Parts: sequence; structure tokens; C-alpha cells
Amino acid sequence: MSSSTSLDAIDRRILRELVKDGRITNAQLAEHVGLSPSPCWQRTRRLEDEGYILGYTARLDRDRLGVSETVLIEVTMDRHDDAVLETFGRQMAEMREVIEVWLVTGEYDYIIKVAVNGTRGYEEFLRNRLYRVPGIRHSRSSFALRCLKEGGVPIPD
Repeated sequence: MSSSTSLDAIDRRILRELVKDGRITNAQLAEHVGLSPSPCWQRTRRLEDEGYILGYTARLDRDRLGVSETVLIEVTMDRHDDAVLETFGRQMAEMREVIEVWLVTGEYDYIIKVAVNGTRGYEEFLRNRLYRVPGIRHSRSSFALRCLKEGGVPIPD
């Protein structure tokens, strides 16, 4: 993959527009970034081919889906051998409630972001999912009260 220094100003405008609206038509995108449709389409395809654009996704309304609560869980593992870490990673990937998992530095080994249906949904997640994962020594949870900013990737100037 090319470094971000190979992106010109138009490439960066294309990326910013697609972050705002991944379903924008090529004609609208071209107009927003100051190109005609054909070169805009070619640039977008190049950005995909070079790996700057990894894919397109839909943002879903978690309230409507009944999983409006976000919980951040800090996890410490009892061991750090390859088998335990591989099992942990695989099981996290299989859990539908798990939105993100980050390996981190500091007091805890991982931070897990989950979406659940209130405190009962969280208790069910803990009892039926997280506490059954081998190798977890300790966890600490925080319910998110409100998200101030979500998603996106900073696109360098």
C-alpha cells in the first residue's frame, strides 16, 4: 500500500466525501471534489485498489435494533501464551455483541467495546459469553453515557 504522502488534495477530498456518505453517486462525488465523472471514478477505483478504501458499510440504528447500550470492558489475561491469545481473539470475533477489541498497553491487556440491551443484556453477555472465555483473569466495565464522536479516520492534509 502506498503511503499517505502519495495522496494529492483531490484524493483526500474524495476520501472525506466518501466517509461522509459512502452511497454518494460518482456524479455527485465528482461534483463535490471538482472533477468530471470519469477521472473521479478512476481515482476512486485506484484508492480502492491501493487499499486506502477497505470497503463500504451501512451505519445501523442500535436503538431500533435493541442494543443501545455501549459498554467498554478492560480485560487482563492470566497468561500471554500464543494459544490463549489466539483463542481469546477467535472467541471475541465470534461474539455478536462485540463491536471492537483492542490490544492495549498499560494495566489491562484488551479493551472490548460491546453493544447490549441494558444492564440485563450486559449481565447475560458476561455470564453466557465473556466469563466462559478461558484465560481471562480480571475485567472491569464502564457503561458509556453518551458518545461525543464516533467513527471516521483522520485524513491527513
